Amino acid sequence: MIILGLDPGLGTTGWGLIAADGNRLTHIANGQIKTDSDMALASRLLVLDLALTDLILEHQPNSAAVEEVFLNVNPQSTLKLGQARGVILLAASRSGMEVGEYAARLVKKSVVGVGNASKEQVHAMVSRLLPGVKVAGPDASDALAVAITHAHHLASARRIPRK
Repeated sequence: MIILGLDPGLGTTGWGLIAADGNRLTHIANGQIKTDSDMALASRLLVLDLALTDLILEHQPNSAAVEEVFLNVNPQSTLKLGQARGVILLAASRSGMEVGEYAARLVKKSVVGVGNASKEQVHAMVSRLLPGVKVAGPDASDALAVAITHAHHLASARRIPRK
């Protein structure tokens, strides 16, 4: 199963692709989608949608996972992040994938073991769980962590029989 992890942002959206075969995880690719802050909001959202659509068409992931929005001190920043996240959810859902959503604390706890882990700790564990990975930046590292979390949750769901 190929999983696309996404760390939403209007300026930079991190993405990471992993293959999950049971408990075995393999890195496929990762990167960042950047938008120009001088562009109008609608144009930036379009750039994000087009880039995600291309990424999904190229790699054909089976599943996607997105980090949930956390509240910012600045309400405008939170709204813009929410709009970017909406575009991301739409792009993933449009392709027919089921989309998992995970709180940042849950992602950190799943990958590092504690919900208040630093970005450096997340990056270190992503590197350990995906040996040899060259991470494109902190947003890509977070996206890979989201994908890893989703893989673990999917594997657990398959092991637990439904009634």
